[in-house]
Amino acid sequence: MRDLWTAPAVPRPVSLSPPAPAEPARRPGSRWAVRLLVAVLLARMAFAMVTTAVQQTPTIDEPVYVGAAAEYLLEHRLRHNPEHPPLGKLVIGAGVALADPHLDPAFAGDQGQLGRHLLYESGNDPWRLMLWARLPVIALTLSFGLVVFAFGRELAGPVAGSAALALYCFSPDVIAHGSLATLDVPAAGFVLTSAWLVWRARRRPRLYVPLAGVALGAALATKMSTLPAVPVLMALAAVSVWKASGGKRYRAVAAAGGVALVAVAVVWVTYLTVDPLLRWTPQQHVPVVHGLRGQLVRFLPFPEAYRDGMRVQFGLENRPWQGFLFGRLYDGSLWYYLPAALLVKTPLGMLALWAAGAAAAVAIPRLRPAAPYVLAAPLVLLVAAMQGSRDFGTRYAVFLPLFLAVAAGCVLVVRRRWVSVGVAVLVVFAAVSSARAHPYYLPYSNEAFGGPGRTREWLHDSNVDWGQDLGRLADRLRDRYPGERVWLVYKGSGVPSYYGIEASDPRRVPVQAVRGLLVVSDSAAAKASGRLAELIGDSRPVDDIGHSITVYRR
Repeated sequence: MRDLWTAPAVPRPVSLSPPAPAEPARRPGSRWAVRLLVAVLLARMAFAMVTTAVQQTPTIDEPVYVGAAAEYLLEHRLRHNPEHPPLGKLVIGAGVALADPHLDPAFAGDQGQLGRHLLYESGNDPWRLMLWARLPVIALTLSFGLVVFAFGRELAGPVAGSAALALYCFSPDVIAHGSLATLDVPAAGFVLTSAWLVWRARRRPRLYVPLAGVALGAALATKMSTLPAVPVLMALAAVSVWKASGGKRYRAVAAAGGVALVAVAVVWVTYLTVDPLLRWTPQQHVPVVHGLRGQLVRFLPFPEAYRDGMRVQFGLENRPWQGFLFGRLYDGSLWYYLPAALLVKTPLGMLALWAAGAAAAVAIPRLRPAAPYVLAAPLVLLVAAMQGSRDFGTRYAVFLPLFLAVAAGCVLVVRRRWVSVGVAVLVVFAAVSSARAHPYYLPYSNEAFGGPGRTREWLHDSNVDWGQDLGRLADRLRDRYPGERVWLVYKGSGVPSYYGIEASDPRRVPVQAVRGLLVVSDSAAAKASGRLAELIGDSRPVDDIGHSITVYRR
C-alpha cells in the first residue's frame, strides 16, 4: 500500500470526466507540518479518551462485552451475548488478557450476571480491568483517525485531510464511545475503512478489493447492524473495478462477489478463532422469527451462532420500549429520533461543515465521482437505524461523524480565501465546544441546547446517563455529604456498595419515610412515575454528578 504520508493529494482514477490538474509539488517542510498536525490531533484525542476512560465506572453494556471477552479468552466457548458477533469482543479481550482476570468456569448465570460476577465477585479490580478492556478500543479509534485523514487527503488534499481529522478527533460522540469497551465505534470504523479501500480500488483493484472485503467482514463480525452496508459496498466495488478495467462488466461483477465472499470468510474466521469446534449452546431464549425476516436469517451464509444472534436482535426489536425526546416520554419509537438527537449532540460548527461537505461532494464535478463512496453507506445505515424500535442514543449513528468528517474536508476543494477562513473558524468552534465538555463527553450537547448540563432536558439513556458516574457519586458523597442518609435510584450495571455507597431504594418505603439525600440517575428521573415522581417533585436539587446523576434533598 502506498505510504499514507507521501501519496499524491488527489488520486487519478479512471473517470469519464477529465482528470484534475496535478497539485504543485509540496516542500518537505509542508509534509512535516502535516505530519506534526496529525500527530498533535491524535495525541489530543488519545488524552481525551484515556482521561475519560479512567474516570468512568462501567456503563450498562460494557460488563456484558467484557464478560463475554473473558469467556472467549479463558474458555474458548460461544455461550453469551450472541446478539453481537465476536470480533469487537476479541478486540476488548486483548486488553482483558493483559489484565489477567480470574473467572469461575462453573459460573452459570446469564450474560448480565456474568459481567457483574467478573467485575465485582471474582476478586478482580473493576477499575483496572475496565481500563485495560477499554484501551484496545481507544487504540482502534485512533487508527480510524488515520483512515479519515487519508480518505480526505486523497479526495481534496492534505489540508482537507487535516480538517477532516480535526472534526473526527473533536467529535464528542466518537470520543465518548471510542473510550468505552463497546462495539459502536469499531463497527463504524471498519465500514469507513471498507469504503475508503473500495475507493482506492479504482486504481489498484487487485490489491484493494480483497482488503475492502476484509474490512467489511470485520464490520459484520463486530455488529450485525452493519449488514445494510453490504450491498452498497458491493455495488461500489463493482463501479470501481468497472472504471479501472475500462468498462469490463464481468470484472465488475466478480469484484462485487469477491468483496462479499471475503467478508463472509472473515466472519467465519472470527467465530473459529473463538472456538475451532464452533460449539454453540444458547444460554438465553432465542425467539422464532417468521416471515421475510425469518427467511433472511435462514439463508445467511454465517455460523448458526450468528443467525441466532440475529433472531435475538429481531426479538429485541419486537419488545415495547420507551423513548424520551425534547422532554417528552413516549412509547414505541419515532422515525425522526436520530436526526433530532444528532442536532442536540453534535457541535454546531460540525453540523454546518457536515452539511456543506455533503453538498460539495454532490455539486462539485471534481468530487462527484467520490460522492457515493462517502455518502451512500452512511445514508443507508442511517435509514436502517431510523427504522429501529430502540431510541437509545446517537451511538446507533456514530458512523456519521466518521464519513461526514471526510465530506466536510472536501469543502476546501473550493479555492477561495473566504472558504478556507470559514472552514477554519467552524473547525475551531467545534473543537472549543468539544474541549469545554471534557471529560463529560457522554452527556454532551451543543450550545443551542444549553451544553452538557442541560442535555437531560432533551434526551436520556446513552445520550446522557449510561451508568458511568457511580465512582464520581461515591467521591462526592464521601467528600461533601459524609454520614448523611442516602436514597438511591441508579440506572446502570455498577454495584454501588463496591464503591462505598450505602443507600436504600426509596421506592420500597412510604414516601414520608424518605428523608435526607435522594440520588436519582437522570434517565430514571426522565421516566419517573408514581412514587418516584412524587418524591422528586417534593425534593430540591442540590448537586449534579457528571451531568448524569442529580442529588436532591428532602
